[in-house]
Amino acid sequence: MLEGRNQLRARANQGDGMGMPVPSRTHMQVAKAPCADRLFRAPSGPGGFVLTGDLSRKGAGESGKSTILKQMKLIYASGFSGSDRDNFRCIIFSNILHSLKTVLAAMEAYSLAFELEENEGYRGLISLDRTLTPGEPLPMEYLAPLKSLWADKAVRRTVKRGNEYALHDNLSYFFQDLDRLFAADFVPSNQDVLRSRLKTTGITETIFDLGKLTYRMFDVGGQRSERKKWIHCFENVNCVLFLVAISGYDQCLVEEMDGNQMQEAFMLFESISNSRWFTKTSLILFLNKMDLFRAKLESSPVTKYFPDYQGDPKDATEVSQYFRDRFLELSRDPRKEVYTHFTNATDTDLLGITMASVQNTIIQRSLNNMYFA
Repeated sequence: MLEGRNQLRARANQGDGMGMPVPSRTHMQVAKAPCADRLFRAPSGPGGFVLTGDLSRKGAGESGKSTILKQMKLIYASGFSGSDRDNFRCIIFSNILHSLKTVLAAMEAYSLAFELEENEGYRGLISLDRTLTPGEPLPMEYLAPLKSLWADKAVRRTVKRGNEYALHDNLSYFFQDLDRLFAADFVPSNQDVLRSRLKTTGITETIFDLGKLTYRMFDVGGQRSERKKWIHCFENVNCVLFLVAISGYDQCLVEEMDGNQMQEAFMLFESISNSRWFTKTSLILFLNKMDLFRAKLESSPVTKYFPDYQGDPKDATEVSQYFRDRFLELSRDPRKEVYTHFTNATDTDLLGITMASVQNTIIQRSLNNMYFA
């Protein structure tokens, strides 16, 4: 089993296998930011001040940070262009193949055989590093093999154990609609775009001009290897939006199969909330992926991973409040403002309401800084 776990770790550390163009960001200004010092210049314009909401988004890997950025583009900008969606189609195909490779590696580690014998012959096809070019439809030679693999009970059992080997949570969404994805005229919907996964590396700044308020949003890589690039870069930022995949309470880490995503989030939140770089910064905590969280409580008891929990292990409200309180306890400064929200990053309507609340927080914070500086 140790050899099998090493195989899974090696597979997970290969990354997303998505060497294709990143979707363009039209109608927004984007810059790679080696450090934030040169970015915190308030934009000027005719008529006086423009309130600048410097909003840094942090969290452990797989928490939904990049999905929030996509939602911001849908809510506050012009959405996604045809070129954007073409690139996302390439990403979706890569997501499907990469996730299925991870599942097949897990089957080997668990010594599980296919229940449908013909599926053994599809390993070679799935193992190919096949990528799409813009304008190219998903290759039809993959459709029947993917359907057959998804119909295999051994594959489905392995997918259900995805929390043990850091399987992305978008696999079931895409496999349930393969015919649509493989249609020659397939154009990714907004939900397809939100469900797609492209690993964030480094620091990316995105600016949304909302008239009286300008958002400067900084997207940072959440994996351990990425954090050293950004932890020191956000002194004097107005707000930190910290995302946690609450559904990750039973999930292992991509970097460490014996680790736990929620415990990792606790450690990172404690570091940020008590960091000297954020002493004057408001914290906004998003407990994200509530939909997945509610779905898995029935089959994955929270007490298995957090034995100190004393409430009803199947009550989503009670369990989510427990995790919220655990995070709030980690901030050692009683004067520190921490605002919490329970979210689904893939729900545009819900997130729109939530981000309006965040916007009010940023405006109030900016006004306080102006009056009491």
